[in-house]
Amino acid sequence: MCSVAGLEERFHSFDLPFISRHLIHQAHLGEKWMQRNRMRAGVERGEVQIGTWLTTVQNPNILMLLKSAGLDFARVDMEHTALSIETVGQMAAMARALDFPIAVRPPAANREWITRLLDVGVWNIHCPQVETAAQAAEIVTASRYAPMGLRGNGGLSAATEFNPLGTVAERRAFANREVFITVMLETGGAFEHLDTIAAMPGIDALTLGPADLAQDLGVFGTPDQARVLDEKRDLILAAARKHGKTCAMLCSSPEQVEQWRTAGALLLAYSSDTEMLYQGFSTAVKRLKG
Repeated sequence: MCSVAGLEERFHSFDLPFISRHLIHQAHLGEKWMQRNRMRAGVERGEVQIGTWLTTVQNPNILMLLKSAGLDFARVDMEHTALSIETVGQMAAMARALDFPIAVRPPAANREWITRLLDVGVWNIHCPQVETAAQAAEIVTASRYAPMGLRGNGGLSAATEFNPLGTVAERRAFANREVFITVMLETGGAFEHLDTIAAMPGIDALTLGPADLAQDLGVFGTPDQARVLDEKRDLILAAARKHGKTCAMLCSSPEQVEQWRTAGALLLAYSSDTEMLYQGFSTAVKRLKG
């Protein structure tokens, strides 16, 4: 377990070159270095990115469709679906080939799942049920190589695009810079630790899980639900601004997208494949059947 201060020391002491003269020389020879994580690059430029959840469709070709439709990313749910690690690995390969990022929510935000997802080529991990700063520190430790963390070493793999360019140190430095970690606060207790979680070096974005949070707070399905959740979203936004982190939001309507985009959230997940398919077919069937 690592404290906030310990992680800050790791991050500030890490000074390996991003791309060495050796890699620049190889680039001149036409050899390709690994591509950047498009989601992180967009965040660094301050761009608003709009995506959707994938909860039903498991064919990796869905990513081509979503990109063609104009979306910026897909958020793949393993927590509440039957998606396997093999399928997610295929999606990660398609995502890199398309330069269309996916973020994956694992069943649990532990070392086993974080390691497996990173090793199959996932850049962006959406960590559920984060309650404390200690848990956030464990997530950072699992997702970054030393000296930032203690990520397991998988060797040449989909995570490195099977690319042998550069030294091991350079590939690890690249991975540490490109991985993007979002944590989900989903209980009232988690919000008691919001400031220390947001301050954690290596945590890149903050969000909440609206349904689970509403349930924990006792307002799920009540007239107070929308108001209480908006109050918690405001707290997330304030903590993100204070600590220089990104804010991600799940939006169920175009109006919510506009609301939270205006408020400063950069990563906006609108609806899901399941909801869009249901709405599309149910609307069509009503017209077809009269």
